[in-house]
Amino acid sequence: MTENPLLNYQLQLPQSTSQGDDHTLPTLVFLHGMFGDLNNLGILARAYADYFPLLRIDLRNHGHSFQHAEMNYELMAHDVIRLIQHLKLERLILIGHSMGGKTAMKIAALLPNHVEKLVVLDIAPIAYHENHHDAVFKALFAVKQARPQSRQQADPILQRHIQQLGVRQFMLKSFAPQQPDCFLFNLTALYNNYPDLLNWQAVYSDVPALLIKGGRSSYILPEYKDAILAQFPNATAFTIGRSGHWIHSDSPELVIKAIDRFLALIR
Repeated sequence: MTENPLLNYQLQLPQSTSQGDDHTLPTLVFLHGMFGDLNNLGILARAYADYFPLLRIDLRNHGHSFQHAEMNYELMAHDVIRLIQHLKLERLILIGHSMGGKTAMKIAALLPNHVEKLVVLDIAPIAYHENHHDAVFKALFAVKQARPQSRQQADPILQRHIQQLGVRQFMLKSFAPQQPDCFLFNLTALYNNYPDLLNWQAVYSDVPALLIKGGRSSYILPEYKDAILAQFPNATAFTIGRSGHWIHSDSPELVIKAIDRFLALIR
């Protein structure tokens, strides 16, 4: 057994299943996006609790996992792989959103004999050049500087830079005034490593992959098709028209239906 890699996680066995013996089922591994934690994809995980083993993970510098000054997809993928080896998981289906989706794509390339399917929520295997989080970082650093002691005190500070209530509520889920950065996530490390999180080094995996795009999001564009298929030739795409980048929050039922079809799950 490998050394525990200090990632916080929750491993849950299926409550009941008609899909096969628990020991032969693939484990669904859920990987959250930036500023999140293992609870972010909980609405999806709960939909599969009766059918598969579930592994939900706090990636490095998030939630209750370890914090480190360095952060990129190679490092995050190996963090998760060490945990998978520690838990002796042999069959995997990866489901990742945004930053977690890129981490999942990297893992699929590194573990070709273990990853059976890949679901990527609203992110593409490309290097992005637009800063999608400038206002968010300004808001979070303003909270850090002000050191409020409650979410009620922190929200007006965030509102100076972030108008969307849903985005503020998402950030406040990780509010932790006792932490150096006022949040469970390592704000300083995320900011310092943000160029690496925008960046991408091409990989290759022939695993069946489903990319689910939010119709109101610009993270997956038609011009990315060639880059996606060059790296994941067995990829298919599905668009949920009324959803933005957080498609699992905007349209969870439609995301679950798309994943059900991809997994050939009969409920």
